[in-house]
Amino acid sequence: MSTKPQAIQFSVQPPDSERLSRLCGQLDEHLRQIEGSLGVEIANRGNQFRITGHHDQACHAQRLITALYAVTGQSQAITPSGVNMALKEVSRIRDDRDPPAELRMPKQRVYGRTDAQRDYIRKILTHDVTFGVGPAGTGKTFLAVACAVDALETGRAQRVVLVRPAVEAGERLGFLPGDLEQKVDPYLRPLHDALHDMLGPERVAKLVERGVIEIAPLAFMRGRTLNESFIILDEAQNTTAEQMKMFLTRLGFGSSAVVTGDVTQVDLPRPELSGLRQALHILGDVEGIAVTHFASADVVRHPLVQRIVEAYEMREGNAQGAP
Repeated sequence: MSTKPQAIQFSVQPPDSERLSRLCGQLDEHLRQIEGSLGVEIANRGNQFRITGHHDQACHAQRLITALYAVTGQSQAITPSGVNMALKEVSRIRDDRDPPAELRMPKQRVYGRTDAQRDYIRKILTHDVTFGVGPAGTGKTFLAVACAVDALETGRAQRVVLVRPAVEAGERLGFLPGDLEQKVDPYLRPLHDALHDMLGPERVAKLVERGVIEIAPLAFMRGRTLNESFIILDEAQNTTAEQMKMFLTRLGFGSSAVVTGDVTQVDLPRPELSGLRQALHILGDVEGIAVTHFASADVVRHPLVQRIVEAYEMREGNAQGAP
């Protein structure tokens, strides 16, 4: 694939100012949404369009605009949510051999440093549910948060929901001091730290205040349906089988979920079965769900962390039980 930006020119037929208005959206918001998601620039004069960007992305944008214009011929309204769903369909047909090189955050650039990390980013961007499984220090949580911020910045998600089981408190949080956020904060600190690195503490605080970023203990997710959201379940090895099923069925229209965990670090009381381990066993072949397995070679922390992980792996061998 050529990496040099190219321009594609085309027209949508038949010319119709009312349909074009529905296609472009108020103040061209739909075109800006497509630009942000596919990394292209779109200009139009009436029904004549010019798309500038890398060839594959420009072709994707052309197909998407043409398809959305066809929808307007059926007198159907186009909404940002509808554009988001169409973008997801475009993502699914992208060449899997062409993973994104990096994610551009407001504060920094994030990229996969290992093959597994690049595979993980690619799967998150092209699947509705992605599992990232492996030892500490492999970037599971950090890269998931980076993808969440990317989805928020490009309009592919309207909010980010951060979820984690509070096993150490038995999910009975009432005895802890403070409001809900203060009670749960210690368990969500790794997610907060990653957000602060990418967006800055002040912006994170404002987004939390507006409800664009939401933090929630897993026990509070029951009965909800999350639409147009990017949801991260961290430390998922500490979910029960029932909790994992409950979480995965919260997924609403236009939403994506990333589930991270390490099946060798289960804190559940014995003989409780880890919901993560069971989900990997049951859902591994379900369409729309992807799994990336990390190993000690993917550890990107202090070099000693990798040696520690390898030593424990050698000691434990194949001792962990099957689901």
